Amino acid sequence: MSSALAHFVINFWGVRGSISCPGSSTVRYGGNTPCVEMQVGGKRLIFDGGTGIRVLGRSLLSQIPVEAHLFFTHSHWDHIQGFPFFVPAFVKGNRFHIHAAVAPDGSTIEKRLNDQMRHPNFPVPLQVMAADLQFKDIQIGQSVSVGDEVLVETALLNHPGQALGYRVNWQGHAAAYVTDTEHYPDRMDENVLKLAQDADVLIYDATYTDDEYYSKQSSKVGWGHSTWQEAVKVAKAANVKKLVIFHHDPLHDDDFLDQIGKDVARAFPNSIMAREGVSLQIAPLSSSLNLTKPLKEIQVSV
Repeated sequence: MSSALAHFVINFWGVRGSISCPGSSTVRYGGNTPCVEMQVGGKRLIFDGGTGIRVLGRSLLSQIPVEAHLFFTHSHWDHIQGFPFFVPAFVKGNRFHIHAAVAPDGSTIEKRLNDQMRHPNFPVPLQVMAADLQFKDIQIGQSVSVGDEVLVETALLNHPGQALGYRVNWQGHAAAYVTDTEHYPDRMDENVLKLAQDADVLIYDATYTDDEYYSKQSSKVGWGHSTWQEAVKVAKAANVKKLVIFHHDPLHDDDFLDQIGKDVARAFPNSIMAREGVSLQIAPLSSSLNLTKPLKEIQVSV
């Protein structure tokens, strides 16, 4: 297998939750909403279409024609608001397989993305996108094979209005993308544990600290998000190799996230805070790399 195909790399293009927050206080971690790209065994997988997907799209223009699988966790605004600005979707010759579960109200992801781009919400309809867009509804709990031994597992998460978590498997490696989920007060979420079990990387929604989540003045219980303390519990229970703290609250500036990163590292040493422009290498890009260190963090251009 060529070195171009024999790798598993995760690229972070958007790591914020709720709303984009550009500015001088969010430069180090970034202010774009969720978009994570995984290049796995020759396949390109994109998770969520927050504002980070606009930046990813610009980087893909030099690689046209592009084919990718786009998986949406759900359609709250911060996870779809970048899709209308995903330039490769407007270019004929590109192909995107777009996967998501049907919403509780019966609407498909095609309808939801279409509605987002209809008047009076947006000036250009989805139908103007010239790429081949193939919409595919996922049954909750269904596994999706995208070819070349890449298998994507799904599980329901605890989030208002429903959200899906994903686990990407390839040649004995695995990465779990578990965002927009709220922990239970009396037990660990079995679906989250299943997605995370023995994963090389767990990307987990840690929007709040425990103090914020349980605040008597402004409780976040029931808002659909978790904490870094719960992320550590899951990572330990599921025997995760590397934990990535993700979906940062827009109120958390760079200095605040620096402190959370230190706290997380003390509790779970093999952890990082998600940052725009960071790439995690799970499987080696070439046989010349040191195979005793399968996880490598590098910086990519955004």
